[in-house]
Amino acid sequence: MIDRWGDASEAVTRLTGSWSFNRVIEGQGTMQGVAIVTPRDEATLAYHEQGRLRLLNGTELEAEREYVLRRTGGGFDVFFKETPPRLFHTISLSASDGGALSGSAGHLCSLDDYQSTYAFLPNGRFTIRHVVSGPRKDYTMTTIYARVT
Repeated sequence: MIDRWGDASEAVTRLTGSWSFNRVIEGQGTMQGVAIVTPRDEATLAYHEQGRLRLLNGTELEAEREYVLRRTGGGFDVFFKETPPRLFHTISLSASDGGALSGSAGHLCSLDDYQSTYAFLPNGRFTIRHVVSGPRKDYTMTTIYARVT
């Protein structure tokens, strides 16, 4: 794990590069694509993903999303790429069973609650899981990332 991600203060910096991803949105569809993480300055990274979304009803479309990641002492803040930037959540990382780094956070969007978990795995991959519940949204979305070589 130390070889792949370092400690909590280093993990976000090691995200720089290209990642393939596979996403499952339970009961709704899947998405495959590429995420590119590039440095913006000493403390922040730009995250941009692009891919093909396939809904269970057969609809297919291109989709993309952007965030700004800002390194903190023990993890990172995730901002929506807006002007001005708006905080999505703060992830504090710690070592967990099996040698992974992980952290979680919540975010209330109107009346919908997002509970997010990040895990940086010893094999060099990482996962993000969002469990969303509320009057307008109810789904679990799990994304697995692998570095593009």
